[in-house]
Amino acid sequence: MSVGSVVRRGAAVAGVLGLTAIGVAAVVSSQSVAQGGPIKIGVLAGLSGVYADIALGQPEAAQLAVDDFGGKVLGRPIEVVSADHQNKPDIAASVARKWYDDGVRMITGIDTSSVGLAVRKVAQEKGQIDLNVGSATADLTGPACSATGAHWVYDTYALAHVTGDAVVKDGGTTWFFVTADYAFGKSMEDEATKVINAAGGKVLGHVLHPISTQDFSSFMLQAQASKAKIVGLANAGMDTVNAIKQAGEFGLVQAGQRIAGLLIFESDVQSLGLKTAQGLVLTTAFYWDQNDETRAWTKRFRAKKDKVPNLTTAGVYSATTHYLKAMAAAGTDDPKAVMAKMHELPINDMMTRNGKLREDGRVMRDMYLAQVKSPAESKGKDDIYKILATVPAEKAWRPLNEGKCPLIKN
Repeated sequence: MSVGSVVRRGAAVAGVLGLTAIGVAAVVSSQSVAQGGPIKIGVLAGLSGVYADIALGQPEAAQLAVDDFGGKVLGRPIEVVSADHQNKPDIAASVARKWYDDGVRMITGIDTSSVGLAVRKVAQEKGQIDLNVGSATADLTGPACSATGAHWVYDTYALAHVTGDAVVKDGGTTWFFVTADYAFGKSMEDEATKVINAAGGKVLGHVLHPISTQDFSSFMLQAQASKAKIVGLANAGMDTVNAIKQAGEFGLVQAGQRIAGLLIFESDVQSLGLKTAQGLVLTTAFYWDQNDETRAWTKRFRAKKDKVPNLTTAGVYSATTHYLKAMAAAGTDDPKAVMAKMHELPINDMMTRNGKLREDGRVMRDMYLAQVKSPAESKGKDDIYKILATVPAEKAWRPLNEGKCPLIKN
């Protein structure tokens, strides 16, 4: 078959599965995973739709990790493939199944909780590795935990506990939730409610909204009528941006209510502008301007994708790097052997200091409480956060015995 025929067939497959240009050549390849063939890494992300601003840059982050590793492991070349799951679990599961069958050895990225749970099932069926960076549901280290899976950056438990506890202690004792109507939103609201109640606060009510809605007017009117001190946003991406904008249009903040975004990204803040977003408190695992190492890494990342990296792009780099280190140490690409080394080796990179992959698949690392700067505090368009506190791993994450992970013997 000619090279042109292979490319045309690759384009057809890409049209069906929504593959990006980075992944076409590798996905259509029927190269065996036998010794000497390439080690394939898949980045499955929401590269279009409501979470696009968050996910764009994840394939480039994986490629940067591969480049920094030297492009080879176990004497074999490393290839990165990528696809857009379009925030649809069925599409994500189909791509993951095909990738694993075609020799992909690890899938990462995987934003959107429903997508993350769908990919986890496929990975378990195939006995392959999934390193989830972008999904927030804590079920990935609970009932859906896996011997060959990990949850790398954040989850609903940590986001709710770090942000929720700080807001309640600052006087935000009554809450009303505006919640995305799918696994992530409901899990986030549930976790935050536990934190609020434990701290002596009270949840006055909630309303569910469909993902990717453009009209938050009725939801904001209900939040306004609740007279809660805090309007908690259990959503993400453009849903969060639109909710905050429309809260402003309805005068919620001017009337004395405060907005708590439980999952905020740099791109959200830049879309809103500091005048609107200033004062928002949030939880993060990474900030580009945190220290010399994060700034140096950001400079190299921006040479591949010129945008401010967030905790998911940094997380894809971190997960990919640790996976390659573990494979080199294990001397094999066998999933169980590689995962054993991933649990054994400490995680050290620009976003993690002496992190550990716990038995349930949770990466134990410190988290950070941050606040959006005011226009007067900012020195430029990318200077948007100030770090208020470091929350140690043992305080940020759910205790191992509370997760109901079937791998853990209580």
